[in-house]
Amino acid sequence: MNKLIELFEKYKQVIAYLFWGGTTTVVNIGIFELWHLQGLNYQIGNVIAWFVSVLVAYISNKLWVFKTPFGSFKDVSRESSSFFFYRSITLLMDIVITWVGISLLGWNSLLVKIIDNVIVVVANYFFSKWYIFKKTIH
Repeated sequence: MNKLIELFEKYKQVIAYLFWGGTTTVVNIGIFELWHLQGLNYQIGNVIAWFVSVLVAYISNKLWVFKTPFGSFKDVSRESSSFFFYRSITLLMDIVITWVGISLLGWNSLLVKIIDNVIVVVANYFFSKWYIFKKTIH
């Protein structure tokens, strides 16, 4: 039992990130599919899904994954701007992956979006851990 507790303690940040990343992924894919199933442009739905899921991701990452302090308004503004900047990079990845998968290859939109989200979630974790959510306030 102690070994299990040690493993949990060692990986609790990754576990929390995977849980909240999964929640954010469900939000992202759900909004995307609802939009796309209406026959609307999938890239517009992709951007709307991105925006909503990034809001969910920022709040959950700050509060429950990386547990960074709020600090001053300036600090939070810097952190949230950095978060949205790096998420914008992965939005570009998202747009390219969905375009290649859906428009060029003709694959099923849900399958493409799932593959896309796996790649994006991994990239987002590294951006969040290394560049955005730091324990010290700048």
